[in-house]
Amino acid sequence: MNAAALARRVLPRGLLRWPVRAWNGSSMGTTWSVKVCARRRPEAARVQTAIDAALDGVDRQMSTWRADSDLNRYNRTAAPGWVELPDDCYLVVATALDVAAQTDGAYDPTVGPLVNLWGFGPDGRRVAPPDAAAIAHARAGCGWQRLRCDVARRAVWQPGGAQLDLSAIAKGFAVDQVCAQLHALDIHDYLVEVGGELRAQGRRGDGRPWYVAIEAPDDDSAALPLVGVLSDGAIATSGDYLRYFESAGQRYSHTIDPRTAEPVRHALASVSVLHEQAMLADAYATAFSVLGADDGLAFAQRHGIAARFVSRAAQGLASAESSAFARFRRA
Repeated sequence: MNAAALARRVLPRGLLRWPVRAWNGSSMGTTWSVKVCARRRPEAARVQTAIDAALDGVDRQMSTWRADSDLNRYNRTAAPGWVELPDDCYLVVATALDVAAQTDGAYDPTVGPLVNLWGFGPDGRRVAPPDAAAIAHARAGCGWQRLRCDVARRAVWQPGGAQLDLSAIAKGFAVDQVCAQLHALDIHDYLVEVGGELRAQGRRGDGRPWYVAIEAPDDDSAALPLVGVLSDGAIATSGDYLRYFESAGQRYSHTIDPRTAEPVRHALASVSVLHEQAMLADAYATAFSVLGADDGLAFAQRHGIAARFVSRAAQGLASAESSAFARFRRA
């Protein structure tokens, strides 16, 4: 259930002093939606132009599907050397490498070749796991430790053959960019969503907060979504229940552990992360999906990160939350 639908259920229509205005579309291989509330009706064309500029800029710089993207220019650099990147692309790569270091490689922006090998990339799905030789070959080209950044030049070292994939952080950054564009238009009450990653600020026209829902994994379709308040922050959810394949009685998740070069084997079904920036919520959600509920929760507690973990248990689904997650609550 999306935020607008939840708001319609919770709030009588007549209470709205200023209406919620909405824009939506598709970009970066996914869908997006923007809802704003303002005393003065924003000019629709200006809002649309601002949103398009933010999303197109991220796509142009960080897409793995566009041959002319700056990220693919980096990936095509065969010989070792420094590759200068636009400011936004450099920032996202540097942030991705920082999260990789923090999590000891549970998040790794160079894991793309392994994701593809296991059937969750552009080469299409698999019906059986790859052999050990193929895994070893793909793994040899991965490794965030092989990269380093030159902040003065806005350049990233290409060791030769490294393939960056920012899909686990770029959507969150796109959300942040759209929010920055709204601020530039003097819009400060909004809910922005790109590919399932959300960020909100301010309130609806009746003074109440924005409501969002975290859906339950498909394993427990009867479970109600967790409904909470999203105020001045972002939320990202990652789960293994939407993309996987089964072979010889074994379930293979699309979440690849860069440290083992294989799909994760723990019982975590989904994780949701709250953060001030959607970019970091996105990246940490991916890292925690690899770490699993126990190690992920321990990391979140140590670093004061708001996170909720839903795991498969004998009696169905079990959830655990970091202490910082309390600010996302049922109204």
